[in-house]
Amino acid sequence: MARTRKLFAALTRRGPHQVLRGDLAFAGLPGTVYTPASGFNLPGVAFGHDWLTDVDHYLKTLEHLASWGIVAAAPDTERGLAPSVLNLAFDLGTTLDIITGVRLGPGKISVHPTKLGLAGHGLGGSAAVFAAAGLSGAGATSPKAVAALFPTVTKPPTREPAASLKVPGLVLSSPDDPQSLRTDALDLAGAWKGSVLHVVSKAESAGLAEKRRFAGTLGLPGSDRRTQKTARALLTGFLLFHLTGDKDYKEFADPEAELPKTEVLDPEAPPVTPEEQIVALLR
Repeated sequence: MARTRKLFAALTRRGPHQVLRGDLAFAGLPGTVYTPASGFNLPGVAFGHDWLTDVDHYLKTLEHLASWGIVAAAPDTERGLAPSVLNLAFDLGTTLDIITGVRLGPGKISVHPTKLGLAGHGLGGSAAVFAAAGLSGAGATSPKAVAALFPTVTKPPTREPAASLKVPGLVLSSPDDPQSLRTDALDLAGAWKGSVLHVVSKAESAGLAEKRRFAGTLGLPGSDRRTQKTARALLTGFLLFHLTGDKDYKEFADPEAELPKTEVLDPEAPPVTPEEQIVALLR
């Protein structure tokens, strides 16, 4: 456990790689890509954004992944009031095609087609599940790992595609998720065999998005650095294990492991009633 705590602490900070930033628009898709400064056959991940939250609110998260040697790209699509989770899922798949099919940076960066992952926050986390279901068995672009960070309820729901997945998954939730009408993290993890669920202590499910300093004055959820710090560490460790095979990070993919800054759900807690969820929503 002491070794895992040390690794976790390191993963909350920037990694050893210098980072470059690029634009997915060169390949015809609005979005942003962060890469290590150099390296061939690198792991790569496509990252989906939350509802009404453009990619600029995840730049530090993308940069963090790149600093640990993972090419991280995020499409900046489906940003309207009524986005399509299925369209965003399609764009995540397209993003994987782009980063594997094009030599990145100054020609010294490439992504290996068998070291691919999908991840996302909120709406983007649910889109990552749909994208994984659509890409499973699709040859070179089939993901090796998928992460849904504080995923939100969508139409269609994620439960059915999640139940079909054989790819390893990471699901993050916050302690108040059982009272929430917005998230289905617990249901998603329950339907997804092979997924790892972590309840992030004192997390705010919308807090992963960055640069929302004055959001509270508009009645919108704000950023939360504690949530960002913990979620980045858990996500990075999970991806490093599954995409690179680095066994040092094995516990980050172990459903039985107790990781720092996370807590265990009480199996004897009574189920939350719909009335309690509505009251929590109105607080």
